[in-house]
Amino acid sequence: MENAKKRIFSGVQPSGDLTLGNYIGAISNWTKLQDDYECLYCIVDQHAITVRQDPADLRRRTLELLMQYLACGIDPEKSCVFIQSHVSAHAELAWILNCNTQMGELSRMTQFKDKSKSHADNINAGLFTYPVLMASDILLYQTDLVPVGHDQLQHIELARDIATRFNHYYSDTFKIPEPYIPKVGQRIMSLQTPENKMSKSDPNPNGCIKLLDDTDTIIRKFKRAVTDSGSEIVASPDKPGITNLLSIYSAVTNQTVEEAEKEFAGKGYGDFKLAVGEAVASALDPVHKEFERLKADKAYVESVYKKGAELAGYLASKTLRKVYKKVGFIAK
Repeated sequence: MENAKKRIFSGVQPSGDLTLGNYIGAISNWTKLQDDYECLYCIVDQHAITVRQDPADLRRRTLELLMQYLACGIDPEKSCVFIQSHVSAHAELAWILNCNTQMGELSRMTQFKDKSKSHADNINAGLFTYPVLMASDILLYQTDLVPVGHDQLQHIELARDIATRFNHYYSDTFKIPEPYIPKVGQRIMSLQTPENKMSKSDPNPNGCIKLLDDTDTIIRKFKRAVTDSGSEIVASPDKPGITNLLSIYSAVTNQTVEEAEKEFAGKGYGDFKLAVGEAVASALDPVHKEFERLKADKAYVESVYKKGAELAGYLASKTLRKVYKKVGFIAK
């Protein structure tokens, strides 16, 4: 009997440390989805090599990212947690989808244009076609919903277009995925340039809270956070710094922004920034402790990604066999 739950797929590149923005905007929401959906959470290491990586660093970061998933509450008994390169069907399906994707579609991808500017010395074919690999990641598992931020919606649209085109030419094969955008905490901004999204590649290290930053570092960065003119602690389009801090505080304390505004009515910016820093440090403390525990249990971590790859491989093979038959490949 088919699982009645809708299926969710999402993944993160092991190309740097997870940030508070990743935690609030993505992973903390993933943990809430585990009971109501059939979830597959992937570390997309194949995507990471579109820019040059040090091999030893990539291996280390891949394992650290997996441990951060688990430390944040992703439960391998409820969700399938795996490493993309451990399931060869991702790359195999990507080739077939490449043959069903137009050059013009890929040339319009905003992230290709952005990454081409920031990595002008290495504009490789993978950088151009990685949205097709992303489509493969999603379509391989007959995914219903893909948790994404607004900056990834273009890639989901491409995946939908590729699936629709393939289904048209070869008959129904892929489920057409829908984006899943959480209502809370979807966009956390830089502490130094609150007009920009918080990013691990922020040139100013004080703009980004890393998931594994210690308490002193977290509080110091919040004390240095950019605020706005005036003295009122209210969310407003003309107060991007304070609005961002209110969003962060409300997300880690499970309050609404309006409740946070009332809590800090009449308080100064200094007290407010300190309170936000302390609340974030408190929220991340259990994550830090669990991460350290997992670091000391390599056998368990290995068992998680091996079990995850086995399940993901089984699900992926069902789709890939169907695709191979549709395009005219002879069965093994």
